[in-house]
Amino acid sequence: MAFEGLLEDPVVQKYLHELVGPKGMPVAAAPPDGEVTDEELAERLDLELNDVRRALFILYENDLATYRRVRDEDSGWLTYLWTFHYENVPANLREEMERLREALEERREYERDNEFYLCEVDSIRFEFDEAMDFGFECPECGSPLEAMGNDDMVESIDERLEALETELGIV
Repeated sequence: MAFEGLLEDPVVQKYLHELVGPKGMPVAAAPPDGEVTDEELAERLDLELNDVRRALFILYENDLATYRRVRDEDSGWLTYLWTFHYENVPANLREEMERLREALEERREYERDNEFYLCEVDSIRFEFDEAMDFGFECPECGSPLEAMGNDDMVESIDERLEALETELGIV
């Protein structure tokens, strides 16, 4: 099987699991060589046909599977023959990392650009404007809102960004 080494990678396994979920994971984890029908996969893996089809469609949406339709000339039924393309996994993972990097950069700017207040009783965090609107009292319990430093959070985001950028070869 062409994908064996790739499928042993825990990062790839987690990525596939996140895509297809626990019911679709047997489909994603056992891609056959060549073409296969959804019915064959369901029978081979002892899964519900709808779960197999759902997983295949998700893999298709993420460029990890393609299909070819064949019409039975006698019955007119369409058969879908599926082929897996896990060579696209590394590029997909890189795109996911880029999206995560962008989200972390946005979050870092949000954390840097805002001042926060905390209700220590209910553990609710408010931006300065919200806290001011509430008279610096928690709208839930009436406790005073305390100024909240978020330097640790910004530092954690910076560390995660640095690790991601190193992995992406951006640094």
